Amino acid sequence: MKMRGAEILLDCLKKEGVDTIFGYPGGSVLPIYDALFNSDIRHILTRHEQGAVHAADAYARVTGKVGVCLATSGPGATNLVTGIATAYMDSVPMVCLTGQVSTALIGRDAFQEADITGITLPITKHNYMVESTEELAQVIKEAFYIARTNRPGPVVVDLPKDIMEKVIEYQPIRDEINIRGYRVMRGFNSGQVLAAAELINQAQRPVIYAGGGVISSNASAELLQLAETRKIPVTTTLMGLGGFPSTHYLSLGMLGMHGTRYANYAIGESDVLVAIGVRFDDRVTGKIDTFAPNARIIHIDIDAAEIGKNVNVHVPIVGDVKEILQALNQKLKPQPEYGEWHQTIDRWKDEFPMRYGFSMEGRIMPQHVIEKIYELTGGEAIITTEVGQHQMWTAQFCKFKHPRTFVTSGGLGTMGFGFPAAIGAKIARPDRPVVDIAGDGSIQMNIQELGTAVQYKLPLVICILNNQFLGMVRQWQSLFYEGRYSFTDISHQPDFVKVAEAYGAIGIRVTEMKDVEPALKRALESTDCPVVIDFWVEREADVFPMVPPGGSLSNMLGGD
Repeated sequence: MKMRGAEILLDCLKKEGVDTIFGYPGGSVLPIYDALFNSDIRHILTRHEQGAVHAADAYARVTGKVGVCLATSGPGATNLVTGIATAYMDSVPMVCLTGQVSTALIGRDAFQEADITGITLPITKHNYMVESTEELAQVIKEAFYIARTNRPGPVVVDLPKDIMEKVIEYQPIRDEINIRGYRVMRGFNSGQVLAAAELINQAQRPVIYAGGGVISSNASAELLQLAETRKIPVTTTLMGLGGFPSTHYLSLGMLGMHGTRYANYAIGESDVLVAIGVRFDDRVTGKIDTFAPNARIIHIDIDAAEIGKNVNVHVPIVGDVKEILQALNQKLKPQPEYGEWHQTIDRWKDEFPMRYGFSMEGRIMPQHVIEKIYELTGGEAIITTEVGQHQMWTAQFCKFKHPRTFVTSGGLGTMGFGFPAAIGAKIARPDRPVVDIAGDGSIQMNIQELGTAVQYKLPLVICILNNQFLGMVRQWQSLFYEGRYSFTDISHQPDFVKVAEAYGAIGIRVTEMKDVEPALKRALESTDCPVVIDFWVEREADVFPMVPPGGSLSNMLGGD
């Protein structure tokens, strides 16, 4: 069958199960957009390429499938870079398709030429420059295979315009993939699993520390079985929220810099720490030398490079988390008693619950808004966030009962992520309410995506916790820079209600606590239109507890 390169591309995407692409057109990708005109693959037109890549990222996180975005060459491709790095840090499977100038022009500084494979080399799992139409089908198949296998991650495929236009005799390739130098991890060391089981069975003060790898491998049920069999308290990373039900009696909430006091105390007192799908990043461990000082550490992860990278471990197990937990659970002895360790943790929970104060000026407390969002959605909504104080308050005060219901930028900490992520999440799961919890700084970084949300009639709820500060930076200035608020006051800002209405969305302003719940109820009732709620919150509310940077988990500020 004779087909153009662009038609071959779309055929390959369909064979990979792709039903949605997020993108923005331009000159170098015109052949692809021409082929999309009559395609049954849904294309979501964002208002900026960064919106497209963040939406594709969230689509992948919510569904577990590979997200796909499309941008033109030059600035279109470079506008994807922040989103690619975000996905790379959080191990999200994506294939990013970028246009490129025709092969005869490459290297000549042609109009809208950029070396996107060179630019993205450090922030992709792999990337390709397609050099012929004949190799296109093979490259696409390999790109999806690499993105979704082992530790997931983004793959860039750069597509010169003439290769998309060329007509060739197309023969779909066979299903088998064999990539030189790339081996999919299969199996695990059963001896190490046995050693881990023995440690866990003998532990007096065990703690499970679970991360995003639990969600990526769809191992939440196995984690729950492990915790309940041995009655082991579970703390999660920011990326692991939802991997273990926050409402479960064994849940300790999040650990680390803004974790609960009882989670951090439990880490410090544990004698066996079971680390599952985590990478021991600095926001979790604090001062490495004092992290879990009394514990024998078991580390389970698909990526061998993470084992021992930051923390020395006693029992390393490399492999798929789900498969390893299934094997581990078969070797555990049930723990029938609710013992002294649990009583100690219960006492900490009673002494140091998550709580907050009130505003002397009668302003809305931001934590109250988040509690109301959870209360009104019953934990069944998909929550996205930007980055900053509101992100940490969401992690602290919103409960997550299911995996893939919390979408946030963890490793890179990307402002402007949450709103386009909400669009991707809603496209992926139209049956679920989707709420973006935003700051007044972050929301302005991709606020143009209101045009996308209105065009596709997406009933999103965007909750802006408006303190007229770059809140988290202001908090650090307050605590560590003697209150010198250097360029963090953003009280000169647009009227968010009018901005929403200008785009055709609904805008609501809330300035009093009594109006929080009615506004949220009204927004959640919308069926075909995004609703922006501008909550005027206490300006100098802080996120506590807080472990000072480089400090020990046992030495927390606030929250007591």
